[in-house]
Amino acid sequence: MDQISEKVQKGTTTVGIVCKDCIVLAADKRASAGNFIASKDTDKIHKISPNMAVTMAGLVSDAQLIVKLAKAELSLKKIRSQKDAKVKEAANMVANILYQNIRKFSTVPGIVSFLLGGRDNHGFGLYELGVDGSLSGIKRFVSTGSGSFMAYGVMETLYTEEMSMKEGIELSMKAINAAMQRDMATGEGVDVFVIDVNGAKKVVGKKIVSELK
Repeated sequence: MDQISEKVQKGTTTVGIVCKDCIVLAADKRASAGNFIASKDTDKIHKISPNMAVTMAGLVSDAQLIVKLAKAELSLKKIRSQKDAKVKEAANMVANILYQNIRKFSTVPGIVSFLLGGRDNHGFGLYELGVDGSLSGIKRFVSTGSGSFMAYGVMETLYTEEMSMKEGIELSMKAINAAMQRDMATGEGVDVFVIDVNGAKKVVGKKIVSELK
């Protein structure tokens, strides 16, 4: 089992920040398998509805499948009830999937965690979804992945209450950059999504080219 875990271990850094007028989600673009860089252009932030997005950290195959399931369930919810799911409803739904996923017997453990940010008629919401299916509401900021220690250090130092969207975007990029400097599994660039009154959208997609010329 230890040998299998080494082969499927994925490193990453994702952050979520609560601002006065939006939620900011950011992640790096490197996917790793042990000491090998498997991809330099991985999308780790995905829209699951017009007003919600998630970051993913962990085993890529499980993460991608859970994102697809979340999109499908939210679409079905809207068709059946003729209204969009609340952010907390979506977070609970994904948490339930994670709870079932980690408790199924498998030779490849599906270790995945998410950050979910969104907006509904109650306002903005940011949630951390643990690998065990746990659900935590976030009031300020949060980070997951192997580079989260460095990201937390930056956000603890620079975060302020009532941050603007611009300040939140800048802080998220600084947090990801700090992780890239010290965490071997984090790198290649940064993607930033914003969820505001106009919905979820990508606002930054910056690659870092490290190839020799």
